[in-house]
Amino acid sequence: MPFPTMHRRRWLRLCAAAALPAFSARAALAQPGGKEPVAVAQIADMSAGQQDVSRDFLIGSRAAWQALNAQGGIQGRPVQHLTFEVDGTGPGLQAAWQSALAHPGCVALSGSVGDGVSVALAALQAAQPGPPIAQAAPWLHSEEASQASDTLFGIFPGYQAQIAHALKTLAVMGVPELGVVYASAAVRQQSQTRVQQAAQALGLRAQAIPLNQATPAQTIVLFVGGTPELHDFVRKLVLQPGRHCYIVALADVNLQVLAQMGGSVRNASVIATQAVPLVTAGLPIVRAYREALARLYDEPPSPQGLAGFIAARYTAEVLQGISGPITRASALAAFRRRQGLDLGGFSVAFEGRRRASAYVTQSMLTADGRIVG
Repeated sequence: MPFPTMHRRRWLRLCAAAALPAFSARAALAQPGGKEPVAVAQIADMSAGQQDVSRDFLIGSRAAWQALNAQGGIQGRPVQHLTFEVDGTGPGLQAAWQSALAHPGCVALSGSVGDGVSVALAALQAAQPGPPIAQAAPWLHSEEASQASDTLFGIFPGYQAQIAHALKTLAVMGVPELGVVYASAAVRQQSQTRVQQAAQALGLRAQAIPLNQATPAQTIVLFVGGTPELHDFVRKLVLQPGRHCYIVALADVNLQVLAQMGGSVRNASVIATQAVPLVTAGLPIVRAYREALARLYDEPPSPQGLAGFIAARYTAEVLQGISGPITRASALAAFRRRQGLDLGGFSVAFEGRRRASAYVTQSMLTADGRIVG
């Protein structure tokens, strides 16, 4: 069944190119309960190419924190959810970082989004002379960044796991070669090695093709980039009658927004990997997300929103398990233990600093505009 028309989605389409203020922040406080709140900061990239992911992720996190506060917060203390919306990775990000550090009650960063912001925050952390702060469950696709830092605690599968899952699914078709479209030169530089490694592991040849090539020769095309760039690519795509093309995208693509933008094309299917369970799954964590979203927001569920919900729940579970005062130091020590958790069916496990589990699923936008899977 096609997704219903969404007013916020129309707004995103109309405003996708609009510039946002460089920096803004909001704080959500629970009702006064006589106890000092625990503050958690979330920094979100709201630039044009990232906002469809970040907005859903942020709403999912807000729903999780509000539901948690309604149930008594963390160890009986309300959670103050500080949100900082930035435009990319420039001075606004630096200002948000400094504001989070300056807040005396802030014990951790949680659910930083998107990938560029998460990597930049890790670099700021490394250069920070003062006591470190934990960065928990960011929307981060770089395995290397997670493994290089002992203050960064990723729980979502990276690009290589996403690519491997997507290509393994399509490799059974017996197609020896796939085309790869990178949204920009910077994206190509960041991702080309991972794409080549994933393709080689499956016995496939990966051939880079220009972003503006309207008639790719390959049956399978891997698109590495965000929703606006994919929409532009699909809009220009021309296929011969009788030929079908599969366009495989990664978790930074929001299929709901793509569908609202008119991102379906005759004789082509867009398959997007997801770093979380399907939003229609019966897992307890998914049901909790759908119920909280329906109760608190007039929003349809999305993979990116579910990821934000899971990020907040993971952060809360770790903080909930701290013995003694909840401080930046005790929170960081708790995250560094990297204990395995089962978040209502979403498993978080580590081998040293490496994630030991990778939950990857897929959904498809069909040629007639339906989202399935």
